[in-house]
Amino acid sequence: MSFAEQAARLAGFAGAVLGWSPDAFWRATPAELAAVVAALSGEAAGAPADTATMARLQEAFPDG
Repeated sequence: MSFAEQAARLAGFAGAVLGWSPDAFWRATPAELAAVVAALSGEAAGAPADTATMARLQEAFPDG
């Protein structure tokens, strides 16, 4: 299957199952899409973020 065919299939999945717009799909990283697919398929989650990572995320994305 070509890249274009795979991208179209994943974009359809993201829209139908996740409710993502095409813009949201194309802005998502492969890792983000993989994480969502893994969560929906019941695959084991990765290790939780450590304290330093959470602090960096909170600084970068403060609640307003």
